[in-house]
Amino acid sequence: MTAHTLPDLPDVLRITLTPHGDARGFFVERWRADAAEALGLPAFVQLNHSRSRRGALRGLHFQAPPHAQGKLVGVVRGAIFDVVVDLRRASLSYGRWSGVPLDDERHELLWVPPGFAHGFLVTSDVADVLYQVDAGYAPAAEGGLRWDDPDLAIAWPLAPGEAPTLSARDATWPPLAELRSPFA
Repeated sequence: MTAHTLPDLPDVLRITLTPHGDARGFFVERWRADAAEALGLPAFVQLNHSRSRRGALRGLHFQAPPHAQGKLVGVVRGAIFDVVVDLRRASLSYGRWSGVPLDDERHELLWVPPGFAHGFLVTSDVADVLYQVDAGYAPAAEGGLRWDDPDLAIAWPLAPGEAPTLSARDATWPPLAELRSPFA
């Protein structure tokens, strides 16, 4: 397990796993406590699994303090374009976003610390996404950010005129300019 920070968001880690393969396929350790601890990752309390079809966009989500969540995101089937947005008001990178492709072939994970909005667009026919979180789900602390905020100008890999499939809730989140970020 090796890691490097994203150029625009130095608190977000892109973690590369080491697969061991042969004629049967591969084996990879997706999580190991001692390796995660060496990278400074927290203990996790919940493992979530989502399955989505091509064009589904989930996000951009966060949980407000005191229930803020960090997420370790990985893809076990398919491919996604994963996006994080810094919502920490005191951060030098406040309001910046970064997007990375994650898929079932590169064996990579993305660590999204508390204080960031997170979302993804499915770019394969189907994608199974696993993410571990360091705080449990707290419905009253849910928040979100508009996926197509023109001020953020996230470069989602959509064809011209193509609209993603959104939940009713994800279609109504505010833009960053209207969000009172709960993250100091």
